[in-house]
Amino acid sequence: MEVTKDLKKASQDLSDHPEALRDGSLLAAVDLGSNSFHLLIARIEHGEIRPTQALSEKVQLAAGLDGDTLSKDAINRGLECLSRFAQLLQSVEPQRIRVVGTNALRRARNRRKFTEPARRILGAPIDVIYGREEARLVYLGVAHTLADDTQSRLVVDIGGGSTEFAIGERFEPRRLESLQLGCVTYAKDCFKDGMLSKSNYKSAYDRACVEVSHIRKQFRSKHWVEAVGSSGTLQAIEGILLAQDWAEGNITRKGLTRMRKALLDFKYMDDINLQGLTDARRSVIASGVAITEAIFDVLDIDEMRSSRGALREGVVYDLVGRLSHEDVRERSIVALMQRYHVDEESSQIVARRARMLFDATYKAWDLAASDRELLIWAALSQEIGKAIAHKHYHRHGAYLLRNSDLPGFPQHEQEDMAILVEGQHGKLRQELFGDSDGATLLRLQRLVALLRLATLFKYVEPLEQLPDFAIKASAEGLSLDFPDDWLEQHPLTAQELVQQRSVFKRMDLRLEVN
Repeated sequence: MEVTKDLKKASQDLSDHPEALRDGSLLAAVDLGSNSFHLLIARIEHGEIRPTQALSEKVQLAAGLDGDTLSKDAINRGLECLSRFAQLLQSVEPQRIRVVGTNALRRARNRRKFTEPARRILGAPIDVIYGREEARLVYLGVAHTLADDTQSRLVVDIGGGSTEFAIGERFEPRRLESLQLGCVTYAKDCFKDGMLSKSNYKSAYDRACVEVSHIRKQFRSKHWVEAVGSSGTLQAIEGILLAQDWAEGNITRKGLTRMRKALLDFKYMDDINLQGLTDARRSVIASGVAITEAIFDVLDIDEMRSSRGALREGVVYDLVGRLSHEDVRERSIVALMQRYHVDEESSQIVARRARMLFDATYKAWDLAASDRELLIWAALSQEIGKAIAHKHYHRHGAYLLRNSDLPGFPQHEQEDMAILVEGQHGKLRQELFGDSDGATLLRLQRLVALLRLATLFKYVEPLEQLPDFAIKASAEGLSLDFPDDWLEQHPLTAQELVQQRSVFKRMDLRLEVN
């Protein structure tokens, strides 16, 4: 499909990003994990990425979840950590920093109480990503640390609140999954008060086996050649096995069995004393081993090696793609259009008009290059709901955008696209913008206004060339000036423009048509 031309223009024109990542350029990734926060700063040297700074702090956001609410103490722990990270990030340009939140923030209904002050501290938006997107980024980080061969591999990342699984070859993942099992949440739920016992351990193991059994058919050993572990939990297990001389270099079934028996000699987590175990891992090592044993048994894994690559490395490599205009989000939108058999010509017309309207208004409306990309993505996918039904297609399209796996997109971008697609047509429902307020609400309202106007012309342009018309923007609204008699010759378009005035008014915008 030719739609990628529109996508690339969206990222190249009016871009806040530099034209190229030159030698010496600094990039940064911040991983807001459920157990630990990680910071990685890397430098581009001769086309390769070289880490220059790395920090990790145990924050345990997941331990601060009461149901689906983050405690004040957990929020404060996280913000205090980020204030320390921010000192190192001062050397990195804001557009070259990406911050991602994982399971604990996915689950927290009050996440904005953390993400908004976090954004102010770091000077970068907080992208809360879906589980499968997390798996994709983990795979990317691991793949860049391994030999560039063609054999298929299983990558497993046991986090504080979730565990990600990916099967792929070279740098391309083919299967992605995320399950609700993590070393912090299991430590909290299965080892209450830090007590260790055979029954507690078995409870954690059995619970993990049930979870992993849901993906056994797609991820068991016949689908891959080697298994690779990422993240601190599996690296910690491998380190203990080596230090205790229970394995010769990798994680094995036999080594895990010996480790389980050794752990169960202790009555409390705080008493665990194994060579190679750090203080930071003591409270979660038993739950981590139980989860690992379950994964080995259910997926028929005999041996697993660990990799230093993880989510933060994957975020850096993904950021390089974004800044080099090789954005995986472009492929996701094209695939979405193909999946739902979108009329390419119609979508391109809407995208062109959306781009034209954006270019005429972005300065007056204080919109950014990222808003332009979002508008183009929404314009290209605005008809996907017709694959379900023509009636209320805008609502069907919004549902698909909210609930589809779209590699590269964090939650808030999918939600924003859904708002734009639903708002393109019909009456504006009061709850469309959710709990958005302030600058976020204003930004979304203006993007909805632009998409509504762009969709008005898609039935004109296939029949005739749309004339040049003047667009004047101010903070209060828009003025459209058409050539003499053009609106009289196009009464349907004229009527629709008039009808838009009341819709604009509901968004505190004025629309003048001459």
